[in-house]
Amino acid sequence: AIALLGNYSEKGYNEVAKLEKEADNYEDEIGTYLVKVSMQELSDADSRDVTKILHSITDFERISDHALNIAQSAREMAEKKLNFSPAAQAELKVMTGAIDEIVGIAIGGFVSDSADAARRVEPLEEVVDELNTNIRAAHIKRLKDGECTIELGFVFTDLLTNYERVSDHCSNIAVYTMQLPSDKLDAHKYLAKIKNSEDGTFVDDFNMYSEKYSLNNI
Repeated sequence: AIALLGNYSEKGYNEVAKLEKEADNYEDEIGTYLVKVSMQELSDADSRDVTKILHSITDFERISDHALNIAQSAREMAEKKLNFSPAAQAELKVMTGAIDEIVGIAIGGFVSDSADAARRVEPLEEVVDELNTNIRAAHIKRLKDGECTIELGFVFTDLLTNYERVSDHCSNIAVYTMQLPSDKLDAHKYLAKIKNSEDGTFVDDFNMYSEKYSLNNI
């Protein structure tokens, strides 16, 4: 979906739309199946897996929704022959890099059941939030200075919103991977615990990602 922003094709758009429908179907079928499975006597390991997947599939499906939204923005830009300013393109490139990485880490941690990998998601999610705030502020300045049109502005802010929400869903998936086997999920308390950890890993990772995805580098 993100690739369509720089190189739009109907074939690519149709592929994203197809995958989004498949994700919807998977969520329904897997969810129905796991609810039935959860009613049986399960080992602790199986119960943990069922709980983890049940909590996560909605976030995976929502990521696919946002991917389709991004593809729709790419289609609109192609149809209307819209182009972002060089500054906006550079900012989106930074944000895209962060989103690519956070999706990869969250899914990789989920598939490998790696709490260590999942712990790297939250510092990057915080960086994405900061990027979103700073890029929006720069965009508003461009609007005021007449360097961006209202029409392009709507597309730009839609993209930022979808990127940021993908990041939020990655955070949720990481929490399910880290906090389980306890099925008493309290995401807010758990995230607070991670951020305030005494070993300093959250701060170190946050600083590393802040430098890697700094707007000062463009």
